Amino acid sequence: MRLKILLPLIVVGLALLGAFGLFATRKVVTPTPPERRLPAVRVSVVSPRTVDIQVRSQGTVMPRTESQLIPEVSGPAIWTSPILVSGGYFDAGERLVKIDPARYETAVERARATLERAIGEADFARQDLRRQEDLAEDEIISRTSFENAKRDHSVAQANLRDARAALAEAERDLERTVIRAPFSGRVREERVDVGQFLSRGTSFATLYATDFLEIRLPVPDDQLAFFDTPLWTRTTEVTELPRVRLHTRFAGQEREWWGRIVRTEGEIDPKSRMVHVVARLENELTLPVGLFVLADIEARSAENVVVLPRAAMLDSTHVVVVDDEDRLRRRPVEVLRLDRDEALIASGLTAGERVCSSPPADFIDGQLVKPLEELTPEVGS
Repeated sequence: MRLKILLPLIVVGLALLGAFGLFATRKVVTPTPPERRLPAVRVSVVSPRTVDIQVRSQGTVMPRTESQLIPEVSGPAIWTSPILVSGGYFDAGERLVKIDPARYETAVERARATLERAIGEADFARQDLRRQEDLAEDEIISRTSFENAKRDHSVAQANLRDARAALAEAERDLERTVIRAPFSGRVREERVDVGQFLSRGTSFATLYATDFLEIRLPVPDDQLAFFDTPLWTRTTEVTELPRVRLHTRFAGQEREWWGRIVRTEGEIDPKSRMVHVVARLENELTLPVGLFVLADIEARSAENVVVLPRAAMLDSTHVVVVDDEDRLRRRPVEVLRLDRDEALIASGLTAGERVCSSPPADFIDGQLVKPLEELTPEVGS
C-alpha cells in the first residue's frame, strides 16, 4: 500500500528533476534582425566619344525614268520584238514594234508627186516673172500684168514649200511605223501582239531606264540637321553628297547596295512632318524595281556623345544614374537622337558615371540598389 503511494511521487520527482536539468542547460538564442536585400540593377559606365551618325529610313526602288510607249501613227502591228515582254532588256534605238507601212508608203509617193508638180509650177512662175519684168521695163505690158506675175510667183513658191513640208511629214510618218526604244532599259509591262491595231496616242507598253534607280526615303525634318551637305543647293558635287547603304533580304540572302542622296523633294509633308530625300544608284541591274529596302544614310560626326541603350531612357528627356552611395537619381539630359535601339546623349552626363540600363518601373528617387555592371563592353567605349 505504501509502495503504491510512493511510486507516483518518485516518478513526479524524477520528471521535475529532468525538467530542471533541461532548463538549466538550455542554449540562449539571441534574436537577429533579418538581412536587408537590395534590388539589383544593371548599369552602364559613361564614356563619351565621337559618333558617326546614321539617319535610318526605308523606301521602295523606282526607276528615275519611266515612259509609256505610244505610237505616233496608227495601224496594225505586223511585227513585235521578242524582247518586248515584261522584264525584257533593250538598248537605246533598238526596234520594238513595226506597224504596217503600206498606207504611209503610199502617202510618201503622193507627197513626192505633189512636190514635183509644185517644183514645175514654181519654175514656170519664176520664168514668167522674169519675162514680165523685161516687158515692164520696156513699158510693153501694163502694171497690172506685172503685179499678177509677181503674185503667181509668190503663190507657186508657197505651194512648193508646202509640198516639201508635206513630203517631210509623210516620210517621218513612214519612219514612225518602226517604233524604237527611246533609251536603254527594261520592259515593265506590254499590251501588244502581232495583228493588233495600234491607235495614235494610245499606250501599249511601259518602259523604264536602267541607267539610274531612285528610292524616295522619308526623313523627319529635324534629322536634316545631321547632313553636312545642303541637299537643296544646285552646286553640290556628286562626290560630296551623302552616301547611303541600302539593304534587305532578297533571293534568300541578305543583300546590300551603295548609292548617294542626290536631292530633297520640294516640300514637307504637312501630316507626317517628313521630308523625302532621294537616293540614286547608277547602272545597278541587280536591284529590282519595286523592292522594299532599308536605308542607312551617312551623316556628320558628333563629338563628346554618350551612347546608351534605348531602354536606359526613363522618358524622352531623363535617365536614371546610380550615385556614389549606390542610390538611384533622376537626371535630365539633352538628347541628340533617339533610335529604336540607341539613345545619343549630347549633354547631362560626365565620364565615369553609372547609368541604370533598365530603370525599374517602381523607381523612387534616392532608392538604395545593388549595381551590376553590364557584361557587354562599356557603352560609349
